[in-house]
Amino acid sequence: MLPRFASLSTMSRRALPNHWDLIAMAIIFSIIIAITKGAHGINAPLPKLEEAPTIDLSYWNLPYYAIRSVIRMAIAMAASFVFTFTYATWAAKSRRAEMVLIPMLDVLQSVPVLSFLTITVTFFTDTLFPGSTLGVECAAIFAIFTAQAWNMAFSFYQSLRTVPHDLSEVADGFHLTGWQKFWNLETPFAVPGLLWNTMMSMSGSWFFLVASEAITVHGTTVKLPGIGSYLATAIDAKDWGAVIATVITMFVVILIYDQLLFRPVVAWADKFRVELSAAQTTDKSWLLDLLNRTRWVRHASRPVQDLFRRFTLLRIDRASIVPKVLLALLVVFWLYLARHVFDTQVYNDGTFLLALLLIVPMFVLAKWIWAPSSVADASPATSRLIDIAWFAIIVLGFLYAAWEIASYVSQSLSMSDVWETFWLTCYTLARVAVLMLLATIFWVPVSVWIGLRPRLASFIQPAAQFLAAYPVNLLFPIAVPLMAMFNLNPDIWLSPLIVFGTQWYIVFNVVAGASAFPNDLREVSANFHIKGWQWWKNVILPGIMPYYFTGAITASGGSWNAAIVAETVKWGDQTYSAHGIGAYIADASASTDDNAFQKVVLGTVMMSIFVILFNRLFWRRLYAYAERKLRVA
Repeated sequence: MLPRFASLSTMSRRALPNHWDLIAMAIIFSIIIAITKGAHGINAPLPKLEEAPTIDLSYWNLPYYAIRSVIRMAIAMAASFVFTFTYATWAAKSRRAEMVLIPMLDVLQSVPVLSFLTITVTFFTDTLFPGSTLGVECAAIFAIFTAQAWNMAFSFYQSLRTVPHDLSEVADGFHLTGWQKFWNLETPFAVPGLLWNTMMSMSGSWFFLVASEAITVHGTTVKLPGIGSYLATAIDAKDWGAVIATVITMFVVILIYDQLLFRPVVAWADKFRVELSAAQTTDKSWLLDLLNRTRWVRHASRPVQDLFRRFTLLRIDRASIVPKVLLALLVVFWLYLARHVFDTQVYNDGTFLLALLLIVPMFVLAKWIWAPSSVADASPATSRLIDIAWFAIIVLGFLYAAWEIASYVSQSLSMSDVWETFWLTCYTLARVAVLMLLATIFWVPVSVWIGLRPRLASFIQPAAQFLAAYPVNLLFPIAVPLMAMFNLNPDIWLSPLIVFGTQWYIVFNVVAGASAFPNDLREVSANFHIKGWQWWKNVILPGIMPYYFTGAITASGGSWNAAIVAETVKWGDQTYSAHGIGAYIADASASTDDNAFQKVVLGTVMMSIFVILFNRLFWRRLYAYAERKLRVA
């Protein structure tokens, strides 16, 4: 009888929460309360745009503003993950889709935040959520999304393209479907690099927070409660105390989400490293250890884990399911387009006829694009015919877009404006190329040194996130007085501001590559006494090059975007501008002239053309070489 009583007593104690559960639930409830408080007023009626809401520079408002900004960044991050897992996967799995998606990603990465907001503010506030603050919130979230998604998509695409062949052969040997292989091999392999790029994207969204929360488009200023709008107001008021308080608040917020989010996830993802021998040191997280010691929290999360495991093991055949999904999406798009035409009675623009004529061939082509197995079974002649048809559609779409843009811009601008933007873009190109070279020479060795030391990386990680998140606007109070005092040339001394925030793309990617470098290869090189330049040339550089090129491509594109902020600096009523396409677009966005929007379009298109050519002729060739020759296989 006594042993049974002892057994029941033990079971009852195990059913109760332990003190680790209480700590974990206190953290969870604190986060829920903070989100609830931050979401207050998000759907309030929108005041007149001419009457911009005032931002109170009182220090007591900073916690609330910080919560509002973090909520926007978290929502944008969730959308970025959805975009990454769909867009990057499509580009990596389909050669024909890659012909369109990767150049389009180059364009999207180079399009400035100001250009996105010039279009999306009106769309969200007038079309989707008229008369509500939710429209402006969505516009701000979309702008933050554009600062996060492209980098994550490039990283995931690079990882999917460099999965070791032997692991793919093992997955094929177990007869895994494409769905099972994606979730159980390719995604775990991509997780380490994706996490480091997610941290960089989160930090990069701080960099453009001022542009997304406080922006002037066509003379209309819209400000939302947040760190970005608080900082913009402090800069306009020349309030040094508010600027310093903003920096301190940013550091505290970055430290909090590093400890509560990124550090646990990085420690958890350490098990996905590809190596044959165990690493001597691993990442640690006090929060992950705390959650592993809980009872109730672990039991509550177990059904979710089981459901996700079943989800990843579903035997879904991509060749049969994807064309059906594409057909449904095409039908929905066609119905929306038809409804728009019928409602507005616009028949003369050819949109309805074009949609009607293209829906069937587009579905057929989509099936061939998404189903590589079908292409493999097809004859070479049929496959070549599909390639020709697909390439023709790409060319026709490009020519149509070029014609529409040229027709719109030519309404108020001339060839002299085109040549002006061309030369201004050349100035910015020279700055970006020189700064990227200097950043590479300095940061690649430093990042390798950090990445090969996990304990050191865990300490440097929050500091690197803070420096990556440090908005370049906070340097304006230093840059403007120095330029005025020493009569410095803006074309030279404003250039470092371009790479100030984007150099960290290289740092985070190279650190991720060095951290993921197999420990067994390091041991082999040590046993053979490979040191010095030979070690760099034959061991570590080939291992990190795919990661470096991913970081360099995103840093290059981000530098073009950062030029919008860095080529024009303002502190109070003092303004300095450098010659470049960034200053041109920034001035056009803030202008109230009738042709201001045409100038924004012209500058954005010229910048996109340069970025595509630079990436296609330089970065992509190096990336393809690294993909073929420099991979762990």
